[in-house]
Amino acid sequence: MASLANRERPLGGVLETWNRRLHYYLGLYFLLFLWLFSFTGLLLNHPRWAISRIPNDANPEYQRAVERPAGNTDLARANDVARQLGLKGEIDWPQASQAPGRLDFNLAYPKHAFQIRVDLAQNRATIRQIDRSFWSALKISHTFSGWRYTTRDTDRDWIVTSVWVVSMDALALGLLMMVFGSYYMWFRLKPKRTLGWIALSAGVISCGLFVFGLSWRG
Repeated sequence: MASLANRERPLGGVLETWNRRLHYYLGLYFLLFLWLFSFTGLLLNHPRWAISRIPNDANPEYQRAVERPAGNTDLARANDVARQLGLKGEIDWPQASQAPGRLDFNLAYPKHAFQIRVDLAQNRATIRQIDRSFWSALKISHTFSGWRYTTRDTDRDWIVTSVWVVSMDALALGLLMMVFGSYYMWFRLKPKRTLGWIALSAGVISCGLFVFGLSWRG
């Protein structure tokens, strides 16, 4: 019996060790990310706070001469115009279709936004810049993914956005791993199972009420 117990113990011990290590190191890695999302979540929930305001007041527009943009698509031409102007960010298209002889698009990242209107006949771009505060940039970063389902030709075309999205995917997967690891540790502690079931049930019920309550139609 003792030898059987010794043979069975190593697997459980390995799981316990790696589960604790995952909690330690994932928790340390995700610490600032979680603080960031918690703080920006507060800003989203309380838009009347002074630091929550996202300014939409644009600076005076200015004009720059540009070469005729190269490319076979609007996206390629917009990227070429942005390169000529020395601007970077995620390209966002206006809702209206492009007028003949024009190339109109927006360029954005959390700290700044640019409205760029290009007259292809005169090879001249009109730029209007919108500056945002540090707190506004943090708030926007909460939902900044470069993907807008309401806009045509939506795609992520800025490498920084792609890296940010991959980091957020890693955060989500890591949190799922930590949650399942927590379930495992709780289930191994028999004296804590009753309180654990109460906490788990309360979480499921409250989350379910929010999900179904917010999506209820009737």
